[in-house]
Amino acid sequence: MAQYCLPTVHSVRQSGRGKGNALRTGFLEAKGDYVVMMDADGSMSPAEIPHFVHFLDHGYDFVKGSRFVAGGGSLDLTPIRKMGNHALLIATNRLYHARLTDLCYGFCAFRRSFLDQLDLHAAGFEIEAEMIVHALRSGLRIAEVPSLELPRRSGCSNLHAISDGRRVLRTLFAERPGARPSAARAERSSA
Repeated sequence: MAQYCLPTVHSVRQSGRGKGNALRTGFLEAKGDYVVMMDADGSMSPAEIPHFVHFLDHGYDFVKGSRFVAGGGSLDLTPIRKMGNHALLIATNRLYHARLTDLCYGFCAFRRSFLDQLDLHAAGFEIEAEMIVHALRSGLRIAEVPSLELPRRSGCSNLHAISDGRRVLRTLFAERPGARPSAARAERSSA
């Protein structure tokens, strides 16, 4: 579909399964100074990208969209997803001493030079939380910008609110400062 809209677009086949794998595959192929990630279902407007880039151009390292700041919103957020996002956001802000307004929203931009510091390994939807907490732990300058989540234009959601919410919560606790290294993180550091 992307090549139909823009024939010069470069498609990359992911090496495994899941959103985390797809994003990491794309990040490794990125060549520019900035990386912008957004969902492929049409729920995020590319017209918002210049706003994200503006903050990167003015000293921020990581910029994330928020549906819950003035000017943002959602035309697609179900009550259960909104409640889960809010609970996970409270946990994030307490565990990481942050003041974020939205956690589970995948419209982000960051300096490609910080990709190694983000140290991404998550396989599924929890990669969005992993990105945020690693950015917080690395001391990156984070900005939130208003974003309007539109109704999805294609495909159906693969998100499972309860099971994916549990994986996000496990990620938040496993990655918090002072936490004992998980088996997966210990394995990665010894490799």
